[in-house]
Amino acid sequence: MQSGLPYSAVDLQLLRELNATKEVIHQYNALIPSQTEELRSILKDLLGHIGDEQICINQPFYCDYGKQISVGKRFFANFNFTVLDEAPVTIGDDCFIGPNVSIYTACHSTDPVERNSRREWAEPVKIGNNVWIGGSVTILPGVTIGDNTTIGAGSVVTKDIPANVVAAGNPCKVIRKL
Repeated sequence: MQSGLPYSAVDLQLLRELNATKEVIHQYNALIPSQTEELRSILKDLLGHIGDEQICINQPFYCDYGKQISVGKRFFANFNFTVLDEAPVTIGDDCFIGPNVSIYTACHSTDPVERNSRREWAEPVKIGNNVWIGGSVTILPGVTIGDNTTIGAGSVVTKDIPANVVAAGNPCKVIRKL
């Protein structure tokens, strides 16, 4: 799965891992927001890497595995952050994620027979340092977003976006250079 090769989405070991993560996510989302130490503790155990203690992911938060998510220093994500981390999702330092943002790494065939076999593959997502992702943005598998970039609200990021730009739209395109 992590190598980008096809895998079975109904593999029993993967389903066990998904269900175990759902339990942890349920605990996280059920905490009172003022329980900041407990929230951070769960995130430290759930995520693959956390840059420092200055991490905030507002509830609710959803992910598939958690362990394939890496966030840098001073990371913030607003409500309804969803990450399907079948492949690594790497987010740099000083990144801010607006509400209702989704990051997808899982890929499915457009051929219905192949799709119904439950075989899929995954492609990593990389987000650089000092990136702002506006509300309700969707980031598709295999995308890289460069440092110091802003992605406008409601965008669908289907292809790489370079560093030092403002980009928006569906599909997301560079609007101007910074």
